[in-house]
Amino acid sequence: MATQPSYFRTFLKAGHAPTLGAAFFYFAFSCAIWVLNGTMAPFITEAYKLSPAEKGVMLSIPIFAGALMRFPLGILAQYIGRKNATLVEMTGIAIAMLFGYFYVQSFSELLAMGVLLGIAGASFGVALSLGSGSFPPRYKGLAMGIVGAGNVGTAVSALLAPPLAQAFGWQTVYGFAAIGILLPMLVMVVFAKEPPDLDKHASFKEHIACLFEKDGWAFSLIYAITFGGFIGLATFLPTYYYDQFGVSKVQAGQLTMLAAFMGAALRVFGGWISDRWGGINTLSVVLLTVAGTLVLCGLAGGSLVATTLLIMLCFSALGAGNGALFQLVPLRWPLSTAVAGSMIGEFGALGGGLVPNAMGLSKQYLGSYAWGFIVFATLALGMLAMLRVMQLRWTRTWAEKGGRARTA
Repeated sequence: MATQPSYFRTFLKAGHAPTLGAAFFYFAFSCAIWVLNGTMAPFITEAYKLSPAEKGVMLSIPIFAGALMRFPLGILAQYIGRKNATLVEMTGIAIAMLFGYFYVQSFSELLAMGVLLGIAGASFGVALSLGSGSFPPRYKGLAMGIVGAGNVGTAVSALLAPPLAQAFGWQTVYGFAAIGILLPMLVMVVFAKEPPDLDKHASFKEHIACLFEKDGWAFSLIYAITFGGFIGLATFLPTYYYDQFGVSKVQAGQLTMLAAFMGAALRVFGGWISDRWGGINTLSVVLLTVAGTLVLCGLAGGSLVATTLLIMLCFSALGAGNGALFQLVPLRWPLSTAVAGSMIGEFGALGGGLVPNAMGLSKQYLGSYAWGFIVFATLALGMLAMLRVMQLRWTRTWAEKGGRARTA
């Protein structure tokens, strides 16, 4: 049996490693920018005296906007290429950040800025398809897990944005982001190469076929829990720690960083273990773990230590689940991964947009955040039940038992 270092070297040689690295870097920067309003929420709340419900709206707009932009970007990538699509998007991000730096002076303008932050959130499907496109099926889970680990950008944002906002003002952080996005643009131009896994002769109807298939909707609903939970909670946690436990704005960001880092790191593990054990098996464990930890988080609202440990475990499961689900996507749609991934990512992120709203409404009308956690846990159990039903057909048609890649 090959050692792990030799296995990883073999994996890197099986595809185009520079493109994989460029896709990861691009996705990490995009994630960092996408959640900026969430990481700076305590500063923004103080500036505009927001109610819990208003905070929920402010935090959810970038998530919803990013979700709705994912599928159109995936379609664009089918026609102009994934590398070119990333450059178009990053140019839009730079322009959006300049708007934030120069023009955001009121709450209504802040909400408009939230829509523009969504441009960064559109990167998901294209980034994963670009990075994994040159790798064979048996390595797709690991390749997508590595690119998807760009979710670590949310942790970097939670770590850096609060001290920068405290030192220079929160609007100035948009200016830093406008300069920072130039770096992944340069890396993409120099190192990335368009992968060959694309059917250039497919019609538009064939490109969007996943929209009309039960499997696409099943994947989307599961991803609404795994990725939706990740991005929704990562956006909401600074506010939760600040309000619930009275920590400082910077400490709230640091605690959020711990959870987001765990989720990003375990995404690689989720893809890797799913290549071996199967994405269906991995997702089953993930959804059960997510449901249990969320219920316990709702009950542990009086303990900062217990909440932090439970949140880290929950994020670890969410990250592994994200990697597991996207081990399955290229097996199901091998020639239209960018579009299928963008569609699934779109609906997954829409699920994330519901989290801050649910939390804000729970606090404002029921007096506690606990019911928001419990509702999300119940949805996770519902998706587990659906997965166990759907897997019977999946393993008869396009996947091996447990969700592994079929051998030729």
